[in-house]
Amino acid sequence: MSKSEYVLEMDNISKTFPGVKALDNVTLKVRPGTVHALMGENGAGKSTLMKCLFGIYRPDLGDILIDGKRVLITDPKVALDYGISMIHQELLSVPYRNVMENIWLGRFPMKNIGPIKLIDDRKMYNDTVKLLENLKMDIYPNTLVGSMSASKVQLMEIAKAVSYNSKVIIMDEPTSSLTENEVEHLFTIIRDLKSRGVAIIYITHKIGEIHHIADEVTVMRDGKRVDTWPVSEISTDMMISKMVGRELTKIFPPRSNVPGDVVFKVEGLTSPLPNSFKDISFEVKKGEIFGIGGLVGAQRTELVEAIFGLRGIKSGKVFINGKEVDIKSPIDAKKYKIALLTEERRATGIFPVLNILENTVVANMKSYEKKNKLLDENRRINDVNKSVEMLDIKTPSFRTLIKDLSGGNQQKVLFARWLLTEPNILILDEPTRGIDVGAKYEIYTIIADLAKQGKSIIMISSEMPELIGMSDRIMVMCEGRLAGIIEGNKATEEEIMRLATKFIA
Repeated sequence: MSKSEYVLEMDNISKTFPGVKALDNVTLKVRPGTVHALMGENGAGKSTLMKCLFGIYRPDLGDILIDGKRVLITDPKVALDYGISMIHQELLSVPYRNVMENIWLGRFPMKNIGPIKLIDDRKMYNDTVKLLENLKMDIYPNTLVGSMSASKVQLMEIAKAVSYNSKVIIMDEPTSSLTENEVEHLFTIIRDLKSRGVAIIYITHKIGEIHHIADEVTVMRDGKRVDTWPVSEISTDMMISKMVGRELTKIFPPRSNVPGDVVFKVEGLTSPLPNSFKDISFEVKKGEIFGIGGLVGAQRTELVEAIFGLRGIKSGKVFINGKEVDIKSPIDAKKYKIALLTEERRATGIFPVLNILENTVVANMKSYEKKNKLLDENRRINDVNKSVEMLDIKTPSFRTLIKDLSGGNQQKVLFARWLLTEPNILILDEPTRGIDVGAKYEIYTIIADLAKQGKSIIMISSEMPELIGMSDRIMVMCEGRLAGIIEGNKATEEEIMRLATKFIA
């Protein structure tokens, strides 16, 4: 088999970080005009391998070949020069600049005005319009990126990657923030790129996408390549088994929680903003997992953020153990033993430049103050060590920066953070987003154990199997309104979808 068959070859790539062998002799071969899916649990080494390809990391060992020729990729600019572009899992946009400036950042078209070189804004605008029109993206070039939704920013990043006219485009979790229609649109773009001979390396935790879009699948586990298959020869169950190294006979853990008396109640909660949530009423029992479902834009996140004091409330009441409470800020919410795990782990959850210890104790700092106002370091370390052990957080040390952990382990740290505040009511907004199937099971087990202990769980999820598999009852929202509440054991995907579209004209 000749080397020219592959546009990209990564041979025996190894990479070690302090305390962790992230990549161990990994080989990846990608043909032009194909989608090559790269699968594995969080921490399997997928993103690290791609960062080695894109020049963000330098591999310790191994070779990279483009069109059969060995190349040395020292930084992302060199990667781009060799025809490799990347859509990052963490969106790297500049929020205070507009769309066209973000797309052409670092390569602005220039014009000469006498002896002076200036940015050619007209050409940049026209090039952006042409690019977005070709991709059929409804985005305006002059829109400030900071004012855009996460899905629009994701689409802009896709447009930016395509604009390089690359031979190889790395897509790391490209659909994590996209609606169903936008995912289909992305798949159309990918098929068009394939027809032009572009190779796509596609990383996703959404296994269902693989059979829709991929030609080949490489599975990684614990920093090693397990194997590569044509997508037609690997089933979903087989893929999961290869990823986790064991058979997952059940997606959800057994639950033994027994819901008790009502401990939390909301009456007529209404946002001061137009087109937001309106007249929402529900109640949650002690030890209950109360799911909240709905389509993107149903105002689920806005509702729970208002409950937690992050947003204003125009009218309505909140009761805890039968007594009305006034929650105007997260400090008030914490005082009433409410915790909120936010939807966007990277944007509003972790502090990436801080270590695990600091990320874990940050919501509970007052409790560590001694009489002299200094922090009790021994207590902080002891609590973090207990959390790491209890939640099985995989890390070399509590001094490790949280950004160096896998997504699943980052999420466990956030659980640990809020559990140290000893909450009675935990609000979990998309608790398994961007997490692989094995780590999901571990998060589900934590949720089930908390409910068994008598904690009341309010869980937003866009994944209907997750809602049905984990919830005792499910409230469905549509267009900011309460569409219905279903008993968990009677819920079906069809019924949830019927309610989720109830008020859509």
